[in-house]
Amino acid sequence: MVTFVDRVTLHLRAGKGGNGCVSVRREKFKPLAGPDGGNGGHGGDIVLVADPQVTTLLSYHHSPHRAAGNGGFGMGDNRSGAHGESLELPVPVGTVVKDPSGEVLVDMIEPGMRFVVAPGGLGGLGNAALASPKRKAPGFALLGTPGWEGDVVLELKTVADVALVGFPSAGKSSLIAAISAARPKIAEYPFTTLHPNLGVVQAGDVRYTVADVPGLIEGASEGKGLGLEFLRHVERCTALLHVLDCATLEPGRDPLTDLDVILAELAAYPVPEGQVPLLERPQLVALNKVDVPEAKDLADLVRPDLEQRGYRVFEISTVSHEGLRQLTFALGQIVAEHRAAEAVKPAPERIVIRPKGAEQEFTVRVEGGTYGPVYRVRGAKPERWVQQTDFQNDEAVGYLADRLERLGVEEELYRAGATPGATVIIGGDDGVVFDWQPSLSSVAELMTAPRGTDPRLDGSTRRTTAERRERYHERMDAKAEARAELEAERLAARAYDSDEIDDIDEEDE
Repeated sequence: MVTFVDRVTLHLRAGKGGNGCVSVRREKFKPLAGPDGGNGGHGGDIVLVADPQVTTLLSYHHSPHRAAGNGGFGMGDNRSGAHGESLELPVPVGTVVKDPSGEVLVDMIEPGMRFVVAPGGLGGLGNAALASPKRKAPGFALLGTPGWEGDVVLELKTVADVALVGFPSAGKSSLIAAISAARPKIAEYPFTTLHPNLGVVQAGDVRYTVADVPGLIEGASEGKGLGLEFLRHVERCTALLHVLDCATLEPGRDPLTDLDVILAELAAYPVPEGQVPLLERPQLVALNKVDVPEAKDLADLVRPDLEQRGYRVFEISTVSHEGLRQLTFALGQIVAEHRAAEAVKPAPERIVIRPKGAEQEFTVRVEGGTYGPVYRVRGAKPERWVQQTDFQNDEAVGYLADRLERLGVEEELYRAGATPGATVIIGGDDGVVFDWQPSLSSVAELMTAPRGTDPRLDGSTRRTTAERRERYHERMDAKAEARAELEAERLAARAYDSDEIDDIDEEDE
């Protein structure tokens, strides 16, 4: 059964914004008293909170799908929809939030730190908010935009002052149990520790935390054994304590060889930019299990070599507690000096986010297509406006055309070489496709038309000069044919009458 998880992928869906309302106030003796459609509510956010009481990501391992509440729809009588309920997810202090590609979004290293990982969608404006002196009764409202939806990776890196480094079964778990109140699993087989254990040590006036992490073997920096699971939790530690087993019975192993293997793996592991490399941090050596006579002799033998390398060496026994007091005070001194040095450093510069008014708000890119060039418009505003538009409402489509024209999209399309009827896509792969017609972008607010319609979207009924000339010629030809028919009938009638008169004269004679 899994009891500890330090890496998990979350599938998040923020709340969708509610749609705005189209409504006209109706009162006695006032059949059309003006628009009163309310705005939609904003969708709920998903917020990560660094909580010191949380030590594992196990709950997210069992239920990785999380969603926030949707915003309510706007209603008549200027009633706005309710905002969606935000979702707060507590995570352990030291959690690194990444996107699926591995880019770090935020490092939750401070208790109480908050980060909006999935912002909710915006609520749509009702027709009351869209009214203006020139458009007094809009027949449309804006739709709510969808909230952020995607995956994020949570990776826990233990926050501790000292990390215990050593081969499996070197006695690290026994050591942390002897110097603190932690009670990790202890057994006589390797890889007993499968997840980090934290212990709090009190050395005089200094209190610090010690991390017991999975054992290290050769090739750990390449992922062998539990190497990566181990090394990830060493990144944040101030000092390293090499726990060397002086009573091992494995052939080919001795404290000096074990130390060389550990140092090689620490050197091969890349730490994030801005952090001190692992081998440049303070390091102490603890020769463990000296309560065994053979181990005591081996510790006395290798100690001069270790001190010659520049290490401060302590001979300890987790069974008899020999040398533990000196070791804990030495580690406490290193931690205290590091904290004092950090305290005098200037506070990090605060990041001030300023409006990006000088930057271009959209781009137009020409892409090749089977049936000619395609013009793709990308930008936060155009894409959001498209999401807010109800394409079943002609007036809403005309309002979108006006907004795009005021933003300068039409002018940029002209510069890119677009012609009337060209294919324009606003957005990414799931963007909206238009057959661009420049005639849609002019003085919509000066036009009078029934609510919900836009006369610019209808086909033009005005005839051109050529059509009028052709129609005139058709009428003239039709009249000429009619006159010719009448003249032929008249001549035929006169000829018939003259023949009858001749017949009558012949009978009289």
